[in-house]
Amino acid sequence: MWRQPKSVWAVAFACVIAFMGIGLVDPILKPIADKLGATPSQTSLLFTSYMAVMGVAMLITGWVSSRIGAKKTLIIGLGIIIVGSAVAGMQDSIGGIVGWRAVWGLGNALFVATALAAIVQSARGSVAQAIILYEAALGVGIAAGPLLGGALGSISWRGPFFGVAVLMAIGLLATLVLLPSTPPSKTPTSIVAPFRALRHGALLRVALTAMFYNFGFFTLLAFTPFPLEMSTTGVGLIFFGWGLLLAVSSVFVAPALQRRFGTVPTACAALTGFALVLAAMALGTSSKLVLGGGVVIAGLFLGINNTLITEVVMKAAPVDRGVASAAYSFVRFGGGAVAPYLAGKLGERNVHLPFWMGAGAVVIGLAILAASQRSLAHIDDEEAPAHGSIAEAQAVTVGDEG
Repeated sequence: MWRQPKSVWAVAFACVIAFMGIGLVDPILKPIADKLGATPSQTSLLFTSYMAVMGVAMLITGWVSSRIGAKKTLIIGLGIIIVGSAVAGMQDSIGGIVGWRAVWGLGNALFVATALAAIVQSARGSVAQAIILYEAALGVGIAAGPLLGGALGSISWRGPFFGVAVLMAIGLLATLVLLPSTPPSKTPTSIVAPFRALRHGALLRVALTAMFYNFGFFTLLAFTPFPLEMSTTGVGLIFFGWGLLLAVSSVFVAPALQRRFGTVPTACAALTGFALVLAAMALGTSSKLVLGGGVVIAGLFLGINNTLITEVVMKAAPVDRGVASAAYSFVRFGGGAVAPYLAGKLGERNVHLPFWMGAGAVVIGLAILAASQRSLAHIDDEEAPAHGSIAEAQAVTVGDEG
């Protein structure tokens, strides 16, 4: 599996950097707010704009890549990320950063939705081995993002933005030189296909579950650095622990629990655990130990849930898995993008309220999933065919970057 051509390693490297972008800004949220005189709710728009644009853009990524080919889509996505991150680092207002962070989200959607297909096409060995390689890049990126953000952020809050631009430029050059050309698809994807997929009740209910779960997820990411009141390095280390546990649990723990207890029951248990963690953080918001420990422990439940909910999505409706992934991501991130701003607004009134909001939203998602168990009873009846794993891992990627 590890004896791959240079083209695969080029895309895998770019994947690591792209996935870093999710947690990269966590350590610098409070420094940005302090330097630019912004409120928590204004600063949290760095997440809202990024995720909202990413969710909407997921609807068109299949349409674009099927018409111009995977390599061109990757290059365009990487180029947009470079511009978005570099120009964001040059801004002197919170509005400017938020706007260019949205541009970054567009590039990220185009890149991450296409990267796995490129790796599978160029990799040696089985599809399953290619996916493991892809998920390894995902895990490294998610875990390293906050660590790099803390290190560069301790020098200047602009550092993480410029760091991503430089690393992505290297990734773009490597992809441009090493990845073979890929032709357009013979059967282009319809731009309205994801909307049609949401007519299936099971898929819609799972997407709504993920949307409410994302309220808790983005509350954790976007608001926790403010009451923590720690250095950028300290916040980076805490979220590094979160990302590391998330990556390990998504790749190793989730499949083991799934085999033993079933997909939906395990996902329900993970949602319950995450809601309890958020409730504990709401009660102990004044304690750095409770907040920091809660963030790290949450990574365990988030990793399990991301992997299993994604598998439920892939099997919930009789539609193409890439289409199901796009529809799911649109609902999940389009709706969940409201959470960072809302958490910031509530936190300006009472520092405990955002975590209570997150816990309550996760409980709503849990209730929707639990009520859907009968319609999802077929999830564990048969194994997914190998060719479907590409779209499944794409959704996992988007879900963990969330």
